[in-house]
Amino acid sequence: MSEIIETDVVIVGAGPAGLFAVFELGLLDIRSHLIDILPRAGGQCSELYPEKPIYDIPGLPVVTGQGLTDDLLKQIEPFNPTFHFNEMVETLQSVGTEDKPSFIVTTDAGKKFQSKVVIVAAGGGSFQPKKPPIPEIDAYENKSVFYAVRRMEDFRDKDVVIVGGGDSALDWTLNLQPVAKSLTLVHRRDAFRAAPHSVKAMHDLAEQGKISFKLGQITHVAGANGELCSATLKSNDGVEAQLPCDRLMPFFGLTMKLGPVAGWGLNLHENLVPVDTQKFETNHPGIFAIGDINTYPGKLKLILCGFHEGALAAQRAHHYVYPDKKLLFQYTTSSTSLQKKLGV
Repeated sequence: MSEIIETDVVIVGAGPAGLFAVFELGLLDIRSHLIDILPRAGGQCSELYPEKPIYDIPGLPVVTGQGLTDDLLKQIEPFNPTFHFNEMVETLQSVGTEDKPSFIVTTDAGKKFQSKVVIVAAGGGSFQPKKPPIPEIDAYENKSVFYAVRRMEDFRDKDVVIVGGGDSALDWTLNLQPVAKSLTLVHRRDAFRAAPHSVKAMHDLAEQGKISFKLGQITHVAGANGELCSATLKSNDGVEAQLPCDRLMPFFGLTMKLGPVAGWGLNLHENLVPVDTQKFETNHPGIFAIGDINTYPGKLKLILCGFHEGALAAQRAHHYVYPDKKLLFQYTTSSTSLQKKLGV
């Protein structure tokens, strides 16, 4: 039997919401361990769009997904969180009471944790890109077909074809256009699910001849040894044409899978976890849900909302971790004890 790791809080998910929860918990002298199925911290920010600019983080006019992750990791250094990467939580067992919750968390690596609080910050669960119905596309994946941009330099001086009409497709059309040799955006209709300003910027680039916008869909690809040389475009009127293409990026969205979370009895609603917005606690005392995985009236799936949710969850978690200790709310700007924790 593996040794049980004891901690105050187990955080499931090391994306931005989970990372900031470490900070808010640390201010209250609450220890945390983080478990994530990915090989690194950052969630979708580091896995899907590490170089994509983010514009709605307060105080940061613009920051990349990886940049935000790096800043959050630096921010929580004083609290020495422990990370467990490449692991998935398989079971969650309640061994306490409503007044004094306690949980045994087990991962697929055989590790066991005992904590007084569990915070589920797993985004939308584990995510996988939806693949286009293109024959033999698997042979080109991760060589010349990509579902995320990890390094913009990999697309420099390439003939890039992007397929899709959502935010990811439009954002990368705008961001890769300056480095690509040529860039073609393909969408089946002249209507988009992306932000209006992105759509306008794309059309402006097309009118200036800096990108090409095609109506239709990619039906076949050609190349050798995993490297593309062309893609077949079938227009909406059935006419086929060959596009120069040595980098193809299909953005058809993500398939979200909650995995074991679905079996934890959290009163799921459309694969999301309902919470009380006073403290972002689920129907189980001691289990909280923050970030994209939760739902409540007026919910916005924004990183900054996950930060707010983590702050309130930490306040309630203090009640379970230190049931006999009154919580006195303090500002980091005025409390010398908090400033010492942060090393300032």
